[in-house]
Amino acid sequence: MRRLPRLLAAILPPLLLSACVSAPPPTASVPVDTTTPAQRLAAVDAAAGADDTELSVAPLRDPQVEDLREQADAQRRSGDLAGAVRALDQALQLAPENPSLLQERAEIALLAADYAGAETYALRAVELGSKTGPLCRRHWSTIEQSRLARGQAENAASAHAQIAGCTVPGIKRY
Repeated sequence: MRRLPRLLAAILPPLLLSACVSAPPPTASVPVDTTTPAQRLAAVDAAAGADDTELSVAPLRDPQVEDLREQADAQRRSGDLAGAVRALDQALQLAPENPSLLQERAEIALLAADYAGAETYALRAVELGSKTGPLCRRHWSTIEQSRLARGQAENAASAHAQIAGCTVPGIKRY
């Protein structure tokens, strides 16, 4: 009998304290972005718009680079992204400061879900390329999509704001 009060004294406080413990608060669910890489590329295509409604300047093209671009495009369309990467990387060795090539490489990176790489190539293209026209919009839209894919909504909004500045109306001739 003498042990009962000691036993109760030892067991009762932890039991009472355990009754006070509440369940952890439910964790807030983070929205999951279900946008596919192909949908991201479609958004880039849509942002570019039509080529023939505004002033757009394109440099002369190297035939060897053009062959590699065409090869990369065919490989991309057939689903061979690794082959497209190889062809574009080879073309970039010949013309490393070509904004169009850098943009195409950025788009392949976007399709391959290499979002950091896509942004890197597109930023380099912005640095070297024209600040107007469809290609400029493609650059900024690629940057926007790569940031959205990585959950950087604020930075994506900043890139999206740059897209409007790429549009300059063509010269009206009467």
